[in-house]
Amino acid sequence: MTKVLVVDDDPHIVDVIGFALQKAGHQFSTAMDGAEAIEVFTSQSPDLIVLDVGLPEMDGLEVCRQIRKISEIPILFLSARDEEIDRILGLEIGGDDYITKPFSPRELMARIGVILRRSNATATQTAKADQLNKGELVLDTEHRSAEFANHPLSLTTLEFEILKTLLARPRMAFSREQILTAAYPDNLNVSDRTIDSHIRNIRAKLREVGCDNAIETVHGIGFRLGNCSAS
Repeated sequence: MTKVLVVDDDPHIVDVIGFALQKAGHQFSTAMDGAEAIEVFTSQSPDLIVLDVGLPEMDGLEVCRQIRKISEIPILFLSARDEEIDRILGLEIGGDDYITKPFSPRELMARIGVILRRSNATATQTAKADQLNKGELVLDTEHRSAEFANHPLSLTTLEFEILKTLLARPRMAFSREQILTAAYPDNLNVSDRTIDSHIRNIRAKLREVGCDNAIETVHGIGFRLGNCSAS
């Protein structure tokens, strides 16, 4: 069963969504505010989050920002406001869809179904593929080779692992510690600042073949994959 986390401070809306989810064969859990939402997400690892924007204390947009630091779980926003700027902001910070209140439970379930199918298809494709790619950057994980715009890249083992980590979850901002764990799974004596040196080397090698936007610095967090397009 798919597990859905429903986050809303209105018990009636939670009941309506919960009933629709159960009728469609999904499991669900609930949270009434932003802090509880992050706690439940961390402990239960749901497959999708239905997230109200207008939560008390920590609003839904901030919840999304916090979750996007560590996960690409699909997020569908709920909002009482139908302002275009709200929809754009919600999608720009990592939301997958946006629906306004009052809403039809049938429409909500249809949108959840679309998001889950898209997410499952992406996960299946990633699991089966021997290649990871974005823009013109391609990594062949089976043969451990890399190229940008058909130009071969000469990467060290650690540089390859760092790019592989970023490409596997291209929307996620990774901390240095997370990258370190992925690149040095058995080495506990390496400073996380070593990652900065490897990132500089990767950027330099990509710049030589015409790409200066492969890795973005996310201030206060770490690094994220960029556009990977030709300069």
